[in-house]
Amino acid sequence: MKKIEIITRPEKLEGIKAILLSHECEGLTVLSVMGSGRQRGYISEMHFTGSDINLLPKILVFTVVEDDKYEDILADIATSISTGKTGDGKVFVTDIADAMRIRTNERGESALN
Repeated sequence: MKKIEIITRPEKLEGIKAILLSHECEGLTVLSVMGSGRQRGYISEMHFTGSDINLLPKILVFTVVEDDKYEDILADIATSISTGKTGDGKVFVTDIADAMRIRTNERGESALN
């Protein structure tokens, strides 16, 4: 199993949800976060003259998927929500050793959906 963490612009949420649903991934968690990277909080429409780092609103979406699904999900994210501009975000993928559905005690991949 893989945990996919996506940090991106809030307006990209509906696209991410559609991608996950198209891959039969129904479980996700979304957090509102603030952050900066290379963009350093700079929005191209704003005039930026300082060297301070400003934090921009982002979302953090995470889900856990079966090993055979994550590459296709990443490919869809890259083609569907990318604008090609600074600030599109990042995706992190980590291995998950186990999962358990509390209600039924199901373990592993069967606990995901």
